[in-house]
Amino acid sequence: MTHPTDIPRDPTRAALPAHLRTALQLAELGLPAMPLREGKLPFGNCRTCNDSACGGRPHMLAAGPCECPAPCHGWGAATTDPDILTSPEWARAWRQAAAVAYHPGGGALTVVDLDNPGAIAWARETLPATKMVTTTRGEHWIYLGTMTSHNGVRPGVDIKSAWSYARWLGPGTGRMALLPDAVRALAVKEVTVAAPAPATVVVPVRPGDAVCRHRSPAYLERGIAMGEQRITEAASVIHATVYRTFLAVLSAHGWCGCLTENHIGRLFTAAQAKGESPRHCEIAWTNARMKLGM
Repeated sequence: MTHPTDIPRDPTRAALPAHLRTALQLAELGLPAMPLREGKLPFGNCRTCNDSACGGRPHMLAAGPCECPAPCHGWGAATTDPDILTSPEWARAWRQAAAVAYHPGGGALTVVDLDNPGAIAWARETLPATKMVTTTRGEHWIYLGTMTSHNGVRPGVDIKSAWSYARWLGPGTGRMALLPDAVRALAVKEVTVAAPAPATVVVPVRPGDAVCRHRSPAYLERGIAMGEQRITEAASVIHATVYRTFLAVLSAHGWCGCLTENHIGRLFTAAQAKGESPRHCEIAWTNARMKLGM
């Protein structure tokens, strides 16, 4: 006998709850989806993880999704796996869901959440036009690219990307633009510096690294060249090879701040020559950084 909350393993879309159908459509587009309950809130943790009994799921600070069978740990529950989305453990949540959310960072996206008319006016004067979705109180401006999420970067403006979720309100209008420096700068506090620094990947410096081997350019150049070669010579599993190469390069060269946009561009160019899209390159790079805790 089938439990009344079970979802058939091979259902027709018409027989599924409406919010689950939406989530499956998002998953097909590469956007990790999850249910929201009333109040635009994620479902609570399962009994095993309640009150941080699981230890806070330290893997959630890395790239992987939540490993619990039920939708757990907020944005970490978002997934593109249809078997998880349609699993019996998720059925009750979908039947009670009031909305659908997605993890922008998991889809290599950043949402600039504009909560009032003043914030919208500021964005129109300051930011490049991009895909726009109308919300209850304002607008979501969606850019291609990933960054760390921040709330309250200015009055009425939040940034939702990595480690966050955004409510799905439809496909929106307009053409999506690349994430501009103007948005990234919203999350950077002003500091006084003696001289302008070169463009670099901003990552933490590990304790004890008093001397940086990358001050000898040959060391860094060899690492980037090896990464390019590894991607170029891959005959199969291109997605996995690109991710593992990005992970290896970041692990060896990403901690001190010497890795520049030019180095990253060379790796992205090699990946795209093997058929990777710019979006998938962004996803792989972001996941590698998140895996290392950068």
